[in-house]
This record gives sequence, structure tokens and C-alpha cells, in this order.
Amino acid sequence: MIDTQDTEARQPNAPRPLEVALLASVFVVSACGLVYELAAGALASYLLGDSVLQFSTIIGTYLFAMGVGSYLSRFFERQLPAHFLRIELLVALIGGALPALLFVANAELPGAFRWLLYGLVLMVGTLVGLEIPLVMRILKKNVALKDLVSQVLTFDYLGALAVSLAFPLVLVPQLGLIRTGLLFGLMNAAVAVWALWLFRDELRQFKAHALACGLTLVALCAGMVSADHITTWAEDKLYQDRVVLAQTTPYQRIVLTHGPGEGRAGYRLFLNGNLQFAQRDEYRYHEALVHPVMAAYSATGGAPKKVAVLGGGDGMAVREILKYPGVESVTLVELDPAMTKLFSEQSMLTQLNANALKSPKVKVINADAFTWMEGTPEVFDVIVVDFPDPTNFNIGKLYTNSFYALLDKHLAASGYAVIQTTSPLVARQSFWTVVATIESAGMTATPYHAHVPSFGEWGFVVASRRPYRLPTALPEGLRFLSLHSLPTLFDFPQDMARVPAEVNRLSNQVLVTTYEAEWGRVAAR
Repeated sequence: MIDTQDTEARQPNAPRPLEVALLASVFVVSACGLVYELAAGALASYLLGDSVLQFSTIIGTYLFAMGVGSYLSRFFERQLPAHFLRIELLVALIGGALPALLFVANAELPGAFRWLLYGLVLMVGTLVGLEIPLVMRILKKNVALKDLVSQVLTFDYLGALAVSLAFPLVLVPQLGLIRTGLLFGLMNAAVAVWALWLFRDELRQFKAHALACGLTLVALCAGMVSADHITTWAEDKLYQDRVVLAQTTPYQRIVLTHGPGEGRAGYRLFLNGNLQFAQRDEYRYHEALVHPVMAAYSATGGAPKKVAVLGGGDGMAVREILKYPGVESVTLVELDPAMTKLFSEQSMLTQLNANALKSPKVKVINADAFTWMEGTPEVFDVIVVDFPDPTNFNIGKLYTNSFYALLDKHLAASGYAVIQTTSPLVARQSFWTVVATIESAGMTATPYHAHVPSFGEWGFVVASRRPYRLPTALPEGLRFLSLHSLPTLFDFPQDMARVPAEVNRLSNQVLVTTYEAEWGRVAAR
């Protein structure tokens, strides 16, 4: 029992060096613990999809484990500095190596990834839950109870604030997930070394603890040196082809691979592990996305002059749009500036989009498309919507009737919008959910599909205020579309025919759940 009256009666004039050191350790410990939690959540969302679900379950598991650790701290009665030091070393090793272990597990043992993910989160959370109670018990001998709780929690929350800002803005973009984890593992190890020096007179096995600190630091430093090799090896295993470019941004993991083999020849782009295009057949996708609306608008008298592309930071859709000489301006709205920078500057990528993003007709805006649409007064003849599939609620909002109402607001009276809309064969319910959602916003929805070997049967929807009519001419030099084959894109066989579907609203995001269920069945086969 703590004698509250006696403890509160002790009011030191100034903090002792030991107290300052331990409170600084609380700041570091809190920062490190949150980094491991965020790293696990980010990796889970990258590799498993549905960021809301993954972060929610990771945070819940982590907080539960911290509660378990806090409870277990009551059973540590003697040699508290020694226990604190050992726990710091364990957190440093397990937490610091967490991103690397998960990358390797996903590459080598994908079936065991979830078990390892939550097992590591439970271990790290339990150890982190032990840290703060032990620090408070070490400090209680010299600090009044009210000051002790206030100071420890203040430094704990400050550490969390610092990392929550630095993780997405600085750490992951500059270091990547593996190096970020190892860096904070080193910080935990530094706290252990600090404790070794602070309590050198109290530790019974000083040499053994010093050796453990040294070995931990060596292991983490070795990991820092080999982090790039680990990432490259894991991604080569995951993507099968050679990774030629990999970059982590505040928004996503961008990976470009190159496969020399038959069937995978050329470049392939992945965002958060999901294929975005394959060089060998991307022309099929982008011709099908752009030309049915661009050519249809031209057939009604006059080429479209103002065009917007929402998403599509690779510039492929812009490349197809620029085949119409009457186009005066193209506004590309892409959330991630790293995407437009890569596809504007990297020579191997600018060859793919014919240097479209450098055209004087093109204006690039790096912004959230929903927010940008709410704020811009511009009206466009054609709007091309090329977002990733609705794998999470953040993307799912771009498939809601609220977004399509904005789309209608910025579309000229005679204009057309086209939306890429996942596979009507694999995700049939999801596809027709998008159609129903567009119609709920007051527009006419005209669905069609095209076969893209890398994706399979893929779907698109034309949205407009007037009925859609097939074009009477197409630009020269197309490799996939022709006037003869174009009508077949609008014919749906029985296994892709319309089914009843609910409207996707911001308040329900039913599309995300449906999409995950339909594609999840495919992944489970």
C-alpha cells in the first residue's frame, strides 16, 4: 500500500536527474509503442485491405494487450529496474523487427500472416503495458503521487502526439516501414542502455545486462543495414517479378515490377499490393475507359474542350484523351503527388504514358477528389473517373451517391462521365451497386464491359443527363476498340446481367462490404 499522505508530503524542490531521465524514457517508450501499433495497422491495411477494419482490430487488440500487461505488472515485486531493462530489450527486439517479420511472413507463409500479425501485436502490447506501471513504481519513492501521475501521463501523451504526426508525414515516406520499426527499436534499446547506467549500482547481474544490451543493439543495427535487402527480397517473392521501383508515401505503397517472362513481360504497377495496370494490356483498359465517352461527345457536334480526370495519376487516361486535337485543357486530380511525380519524371514511366503529364494542355492538381469537387466551380465536357477499387471506406466514399451528385454538378448538360467499376463477372453485385448509385443521383447510367487479360472481364459505367449514343468515329491508331466491336461492349451475358442492388451512401458504405465479400471468395479459392 502507498501511504498517500506521506507520499504527497514529500515535495522535492527540483527534479532529480533520475526522475528527469525516467520521465524522458516515458516519452520515448510511448512514442515507440505507438509506432509499432501504427506499423502493424499500416501493414495490415496494405496487405489485407480495408484499412478501417484493419486499424480498428489492430488498435483494439493492442489496447487489450496493454491492459493485460498493466495487470501483470502487479506480480513484479523486486528488482524493478532490472525487470524494466529486460522489458525494454524485448520490446526493442520484437517491436523493432515487427514490420520486417510481417513482410517476410507475407512472402513466405501468407496463410500464417494473420496469426503472426495478431500474435506480435499481443506480445508488443503486453510488454508496452508493463513499461509505464514499472516506471511509476520506480519513481514513486521520490515523487509525490499527484505529481507522479500527472508527469508520467503528460510525457506519455506527448510521445504519442509526436509520433502520430511524424509517422505518416516523415517516418514512413523517408525511411519506409521496416527502417521505421528498427529505428524505434533502437530507441527502446537506448532506453535500456540508459537504465543500465542509471541503475548500475542496483543491478545484480550488471555484466549480463550489459551484454544483452550490446547484442540487441548489434541485431537492430544489422537490421537497419539490411532493411533494403529484406524489403526487396520480400517484394520480389510477393510480386514474382523483379521490383524495379518501390516507394512508400503517406497514402500508399507504390511498387513497379518488370517481368521478362511470357505472359508477364513488361512493367506492372501495384498500389498497396493491388495491380493497377500491366504494360502488355493496359491499352485495352484505357482505350475502353476513355474513348466510348470522348468519341460519343464528339459525335454530337464538336469535340470536348474541357476534360477532367479524377485519379489516374499514371497519366495513361490522359494519354488517350490527348488523341483528340480539339481538347483544350485536361485537369488531372490525383491525391498522391508521388504518383504524378513518378509518371512525369521517370523515363521508363513517361514512355508508357507518352509523356502526357508534361503536355501544356494538362494541369495536375494533387488533392482529394471529393474535397476538390466540393470546392471547384469548374464545369467539364467529359469527366473520367479512374479511382482504385473500393477496398476501404476512404476510397468507398468516391463511389457514393454524394460523390456522384457532385459529379453531376460539374458535368456540362451535354457531357459524359465514365467510371471504372470493377468486374461485373467476379464482383457482380458490386458492379450493379455502382450503377444503382449513379441512377440515385439523378443521372442516366449506361454500363459496359471489356476483357483485359490482366484483370479479366472489367466493367465501366457512363453517367450522363441524356441518353448515351454510340460514337460514329474513333481516333486512328487504336489497338483494341473499333466501331465494329464497340456495340458488343454494351451487351451483358446472363452471368453478368443486372441484379438488384442497394444504393451506396456515405452513411452505409455498403459497396465496401459487398466488394470485400465478393473478391474475398475469389482469394479463398
